[in-house]
Amino acid sequence: MHTTLTEHARCLWGDEYGPTPPCEAREHHWMYFVEELTFADAGAILAMLRELCPHVIDGFLPVSVRNLAYRLILFQRPDDPAMMREASLNLVAHGPSWDDIADDLRARADALDPEGSKPGRGPG
Repeated sequence: MHTTLTEHARCLWGDEYGPTPPCEAREHHWMYFVEELTFADAGAILAMLRELCPHVIDGFLPVSVRNLAYRLILFQRPDDPAMMREASLNLVAHGPSWDDIADDLRARADALDPEGSKPGRGPG
């Protein structure tokens, strides 16, 4: 089986930056991944996003998985303005349907860390 969330995601959806590794459990269903993601800690989720989608708009992870990943990170790190800005950028990059949520995340981040919203200080 898989030893990390990243390996599990790579097995299911591939990796834009490298070959999909061989896997003995190819018949597994993506819902098992969602269960694993649901109970993963923020560090494991971030590691997966950083490795498989290092530039936010790249990678083969489905948008629904990315959105869920950021949502779960924010549940675990509710007062992390940098993470709010990154999640906001992800929402804006993947469709206008979530622009209101992205705006709210940026506003919350700016309220927590006004300095972080200045140009050259990160996403948003």
